[in-house]
Amino acid sequence: MDDLLLTLKTTFGYNAFRPLQREIIEASLDGRDVFALLPTGGGKSLCFQIPALQRTGLTVVVSPLIALMKDQVDQLQAAGVAATFLNSTLDADTARSRLAGLHRGEFRLLYVAPERLMLDNWQENLTAWNITALAIDEAHCVSEWGHDFRPEYRQIARLRKLLPTVPVMALTATATERVRADVIKHLQLREPEVFVASFNRPNLTYRVLAKDQPLKQIIDFVRKREDESGIIYCATRAAAERTAESLAGRGFSARAYHAGLDAEERGRNQERFLRDETKIICATIAFGMGINKPNVRWVIHHDLPKNIEGYYQETGRAGRDGLPADCLLLFSGGDAAKQTHFIEEITDDQEKQVARAQLRQILHYAESAGCRRRELLEYFGEGFATDNCAACDNCLEPRETYDGTVLAQKFLSCIYRIRQTGRFGVGLNHIVEVLTGADTEKIQRWGHQQLSTYGIGKDLARPAWAAVGRELMRLGYVAQAEGEFPILELTEAGLNVLRTRAAVTLTKPLALPKAKRVTHREGEIECDEILFARLRELRKQLADERGVPAYIIFGDTTLRELARRYPTRVGQLEGITGIGEKKRAEFGDTFTAAIAEFLKTNPKIEFAD
Repeated sequence: MDDLLLTLKTTFGYNAFRPLQREIIEASLDGRDVFALLPTGGGKSLCFQIPALQRTGLTVVVSPLIALMKDQVDQLQAAGVAATFLNSTLDADTARSRLAGLHRGEFRLLYVAPERLMLDNWQENLTAWNITALAIDEAHCVSEWGHDFRPEYRQIARLRKLLPTVPVMALTATATERVRADVIKHLQLREPEVFVASFNRPNLTYRVLAKDQPLKQIIDFVRKREDESGIIYCATRAAAERTAESLAGRGFSARAYHAGLDAEERGRNQERFLRDETKIICATIAFGMGINKPNVRWVIHHDLPKNIEGYYQETGRAGRDGLPADCLLLFSGGDAAKQTHFIEEITDDQEKQVARAQLRQILHYAESAGCRRRELLEYFGEGFATDNCAACDNCLEPRETYDGTVLAQKFLSCIYRIRQTGRFGVGLNHIVEVLTGADTEKIQRWGHQQLSTYGIGKDLARPAWAAVGRELMRLGYVAQAEGEFPILELTEAGLNVLRTRAAVTLTKPLALPKAKRVTHREGEIECDEILFARLRELRKQLADERGVPAYIIFGDTTLRELARRYPTRVGQLEGITGIGEKKRAEFGDTFTAAIAEFLKTNPKIEFAD
């Protein structure tokens, strides 16, 4: 066994590297700059943690999320790694003690926020600490085209002059090609090795549901999953508070988490969630959770996310342990209208254009009748080989189609007539207002009440017409301009449909899903569920004694493997995921004794390999 695999196994308890991990680690150890794009749950942290254990000296990890720093350091220390963090949560004595330890060379990894690195008095520290590598986590924060731009990240490039020979590794879970190029440029990476893993998260099931009494829909969903941890993302603080209060009032273990809470309450709610004392966190979309909890089994979006990247990252907080997890988006045309209204209030033209494009993309995803997984992967420039992912609503329950020829003719004719009479185009909302016979100032000013298409769509509600318009765009019959005025134009294909009256098939809108049992889900580990529940109780007890989240002891994947293989002696723990040497020495006797005790009164279940 080579050194890298030995470190992976003995320190972290894993038997094999995930895709691209070894290649990234080797490039870094060769002294190369690296850009690594691995999806959430793809094992980004090990890409800089293992090189840190192979090198002498200190690896500095730049992270924007204070909670995530503590979380990763707790996990490293539990595995026997000398790691620490410095941030604003520490009192002066603790910070001084850690700085002294850094000067004595006691640590292999230091986690720090970007703004702290840039303080003038830190330059002396950075040159004195024998820094041999720099890792920039959440590197998409460098780019204004990313979904989470942070100006302080732009300053990190100044470290190149201070530490000219130190290799830099930039890591992120979400970035389009444009963002990747931006990160490489702004961090001044030198001829970097670029690694882009698949964005596919096969253990996640994606569903979109027409929003109708969202609280009732959420309660129906959660009631079937009362023992599981989940996150509900809301567009506003008020919605997050309201949802948490409504769930708590019905006996669910739920709390809110957003920037409006004071730091103490926010920290307390997050800690309870990490320790499985609170099962549900209701959080604002805008406020990053910054958690590394591997056993989040579901994520609900109460409101439409602002963009695909944010949605992908937020759903990516589910199933980080590789076990099955569910992602549900509640969608209504009203949410789209609200976001359009907010976008129109943006004063910066460039920002407004980006926001419009992002809204179109997330609407396209929500309303599409195609495979959700394919839609997400194509957004990030990745193909998907099969026609049916078997893990999204559209693949499991294909939506019904109908003959939409008449509706299409009405919509396309309305665009044609407006362009023909006025020599200028209009946007989607105005087309819908003409079709439904609205009496607006613009319709009167432009004389559009005189059009032959005025009011010919009164039998259909405005949101339904808007959905028809968006589907005609997806089908390629209508194009929307990119600039300041997102006007609609007929494409050649659309003109042809208008001329020939060719049949147009449209998809029925989202409806309540029928119940459907999925026989096997990607990432599933069959096990003795009664023993699994017992082992979870034992894990919780051990975690509480040590004051750490439960997954710092063992993840759900480890517990499920234990509840499948029934090891009763420490020697039988060899090869079980997540049990390295330190954890085997610390917890092996306790867990194997509990399993032996369980088997005194319960028979083993035989599982097929």
